[in-house]
Amino acid sequence: MKKIRALLGVLVLVAGIYAGYLVIPVYVSNYQLQDAIDEEVKINTYTSKSENDMRNSIYKKAQSLDIPVTPEQIEVKRAGNSVTISTQYTMHVDLPFYPLDLTFTPSSKNKSVI
Repeated sequence: MKKIRALLGVLVLVAGIYAGYLVIPVYVSNYQLQDAIDEEVKINTYTSKSENDMRNSIYKKAQSLDIPVTPEQIEVKRAGNSVTISTQYTMHVDLPFYPLDLTFTPSSKNKSVI
């Protein structure tokens, strides 16, 4: 009986590690995209970079991270002295016996103090 429990425990541990191996990179990519959006907003609140150029910059970053987002899904708004960038996308993760769709909505807004 103890051997069966030990084997079951090891199987659960291996399954957890495998699930983490599949899911954690998706969250890391989202974090990196969020960081790029934050940086883009902070820097370009004080520049004259166009909305289209900011959109293209974020799109290139998303492509480098293998995030399935199109330029049309990236909203960039410059209103007065503030800049807002947001997007929404879904990543599919094929876990054994449980396919998973994770939806992310990275966004950032900055208002100039000048």
